[in-house]
Amino acid sequence: QVQLVESGGGLVQAGGSLTLSCAASGRTFSSYTMGWFRQAPGKEREFVASIGWSGNPIYYADSVKGRFTISRDNAKNTVFLHMNSLKPEDTAVYYCNAERMSPYMTYWGQGTQVTVSP
Repeated sequence: QVQLVESGGGLVQAGGSLTLSCAASGRTFSSYTMGWFRQAPGKEREFVASIGWSGNPIYYADSVKGRFTISRDNAKNTVFLHMNSLKPEDTAVYYCNAERMSPYMTYWGQGTQVTVSP
């Protein structure tokens, strides 16, 4: 069982920066691929970024590439999403995800709101 708790969301002006954190419980954090997803009002949840258990591979959605950076600290059971040059269209609830393949397990956090004003 893995419990995920996101933090760091808030209100920021366009062009600003925020860093989201996701703290995970459990001794097997380092075996999970960690990801960030987001869901804007009236839209489906979409992939933002992911990072493998060792720090690689790293993937980004095209919409955030060059602006967002995902990282993890396995010693602290934490994954981060550094968001720069924020745009109003980045406004969404951001969710942390942990996933492993063998056996397949996936866990979600409760989400943290990010609002970017024009």
